[in-house]
Amino acid sequence: MGNVLVLAEHRRGELRDITFEMLSLAPSLAKDLGGEVMVLLIGNDLDQMAEKIAGYGVKVLVVDDPLFADYNSDKYQKVISALIDDYKPKLVMLGQTAQGVDLAPALAVEKKLPFVADVVGLEVEDGVLKATRQLYSGKVNAQIAFKPADTYLVTIREAAFEAPEPAAAGTIEKLDSPLKEDLDYRKFVEYIEAEVGDVDITQSEILVGIGRGLKEDKNLPIAEELAEVIKADLCGSRAACDAGWLPSDRQVGTSGKTVKPKLYLCMGISGAFQHVAGIKGAKTIVAINKDPNAPIFAEADYAIIDDLHKVVPKLTEKLKELKG
Repeated sequence: MGNVLVLAEHRRGELRDITFEMLSLAPSLAKDLGGEVMVLLIGNDLDQMAEKIAGYGVKVLVVDDPLFADYNSDKYQKVISALIDDYKPKLVMLGQTAQGVDLAPALAVEKKLPFVADVVGLEVEDGVLKATRQLYSGKVNAQIAFKPADTYLVTIREAAFEAPEPAAAGTIEKLDSPLKEDLDYRKFVEYIEAEVGDVDITQSEILVGIGRGLKEDKNLPIAEELAEVIKADLCGSRAACDAGWLPSDRQVGTSGKTVKPKLYLCMGISGAFQHVAGIKGAKTIVAINKDPNAPIFAEADYAIIDDLHKVVPKLTEKLKELKG
């Protein structure tokens, strides 16, 4: 059976989006591999999270034990390793997150698994599993065919896939922990929450994004006024934040934050891969750029090819008129 094992990721009692993003891929892969989707949930006091995951029509394997109250890669690795031996999945999927990057390489070495990191595409072609990852800062997509093996391991890039809607009810199976005593050589000390500025753009429903095309900080009021009219928060590309136009906690992209607004209206942003990776979850993207070949237009639902310094003030005035 070509089962697919997905590691659910959670932090401080909340499931992380990457868990559900992986579930957009797993069912079709499991079907092509001739198996089913199993989601491994490790931690303590997991009943509510297990029920939520089961709502996506999958089998949830739960290892619920006080020993896993806090994340520890060595403990997690022992559990995953044991389950690979017991369930023999064809594919194991982790997120390309701090946790996944911590776990996956060590697991691949221990189990001698073929491993591809930071995957943005997966498919089964003529019985061969193939992974797509990006090279040269996203300028090239490379497809990698796995050599024959009993089990493959991948990490999936955050926000590369849209999370599906809940489906039919799945099942929950509670497992005994293969770890019978605590590890004394590596312990959790403290969880330190990253500082959030006056606005948490990861929670914003409407965002106005600015890029290098704004030219200089004295033009920032152009974007600020539009944002005020549509009740949006401001964010920016790396170039805009590096220039000091916005604080670093407003940066969107692989070296910033991943956002999922209902509306993302960006101006003067060319659409480098690093930025696009951070807006994959946006429901609607409106892009304003005078370069008709700007990569951002490949992602946009609506494109305005013109100088933002002419377009945005007129757009703002028209919106003010409509609002009365």
